[in-house]
Amino acid sequence: MDYMTIKEASEKWGLSIRRMQEICASGRVPGVVKFGREWAIPKDAQKPDDARIKSGKYIKS
Repeated sequence: MDYMTIKEASEKWGLSIRRMQEICASGRVPGVVKFGREWAIPKDAQKPDDARIKSGKYIKS
């Protein structure tokens, strides 16, 4: 399986490197693997949906 780095994925998906690190750490990209300090993202992985709240309406629990 071919992998890409955080930098390659951030350029491909139009996200910052820090945002990519957060997405990988939260497990939102299937097949992502961490080798020491580096993340390996499958080249055929799809960009995950943005789960951040943009409407300003927060759900109270």
